[in-house]
Amino acid sequence: MQSFRVLCRSSSKSRLLLLDRTLCSLNNEDHIISSSSLIFCALKVLVERQACSRTVILNRPLALNALTTSMGIRLHKLYESWEKDPDVGFVVLKGNGRAFCAGGDVVSLYRLIKEGRIEECKECFRTFYSFMYLLGTYLKPHVAILDGITMGGGAGISVHGSYRIATDRTVFSTPEVLIGLHPDAGASYYLSRLPGYIGEYLALTGDRIGGEEMLAWGLATHYASSASVPLIEEGLSNLMTNDFSVMETFLARYGGRHGIPQGKSVLRRMEMINKCFSHGTIEEIISALETEEARSKDKWCFSTLKKLRGAPPLSLKVSLRSIREGRFQSLEQCLAREYMMSLQVISGKISSDFCEGVRARLVDKCFAPKWNPPCLESVSEDMVNAYFEALDDCEPGLDLPTKLREAFAC
Repeated sequence: MQSFRVLCRSSSKSRLLLLDRTLCSLNNEDHIISSSSLIFCALKVLVERQACSRTVILNRPLALNALTTSMGIRLHKLYESWEKDPDVGFVVLKGNGRAFCAGGDVVSLYRLIKEGRIEECKECFRTFYSFMYLLGTYLKPHVAILDGITMGGGAGISVHGSYRIATDRTVFSTPEVLIGLHPDAGASYYLSRLPGYIGEYLALTGDRIGGEEMLAWGLATHYASSASVPLIEEGLSNLMTNDFSVMETFLARYGGRHGIPQGKSVLRRMEMINKCFSHGTIEEIISALETEEARSKDKWCFSTLKKLRGAPPLSLKVSLRSIREGRFQSLEQCLAREYMMSLQVISGKISSDFCEGVRARLVDKCFAPKWNPPCLESVSEDMVNAYFEALDDCEPGLDLPTKLREAFAC
């Protein structure tokens, strides 16, 4: 969910070409521009038309393509229209710049909360969770090219799709717990299905992994060098199919394994991760890591403990329970539960850790958040339970078109 600022290196000529493609695609896809705000939204989500496919380009490179509500609305409308269009066989999604997508624009959410505009925050979560459900049940091949930073919501708009190409430039993480949130965007669904207890490890530490690790654990379906991405994109632009098996054959040409990464790869820590993160409580996980550190003097244990001790205690407990519940739930159930959890977060009724985390890490950048509660011992069971309950009887849950999607699939 974090955002970093980078320089946009695209030339003025290429920007004009992108603008031209965008305006053409809006007209061709029957999207009517009625205001400057709609034009601005269109420029943040570009579309390139190919004979049998559409390529979507997330275009906020200075914010690492962080997602806004308007971008989510546009993505949802485009994908819905393409699923029904017989001329569109498959969809490709990529990012402009050095990121695929760094997640949701949490600084904007922080400011909305501070201004009391809670309904707009709810719309943001509702928009993206609904889009992720659409992506997870999409009837046409979907290829996400994760050539760069892929975090939080960026994982949500890619991992739920049918194909994900990671590269040597991919940096993946789910760092929501570090800002007082919880791994969302369907993360409790896909993290809970990773081998062993790697899902708990990634959720609780926000650790970053590379493309080869993503492939090894199934977060990516294919791996390729960043240098070969233009060749893959050219091949996709000429591909004429809506058949998953044809797409699999095509991607297999570029998706070879590159072996286990050398050096400090967390792949080499699987035994330790399973041993420590299989425990039922945060306290037991920390105790197991402390025991291993004292026994082996392993620097990895020390750094992992440091991450856990720096995270908000309430978010740690809530996130662990979320991943454990996700193991036994469908994508629809996970998204519906995560939505109610997120509403609890933005309400601030239990804790204001989310605003404090964003303030300290992304706004003031003092990196010294004051969590409430400040320690694990102060987190009551009732506080954790409250995150898994409806905000109140009048608050509607996430309304996903499950029956309609099932009927459409038939």
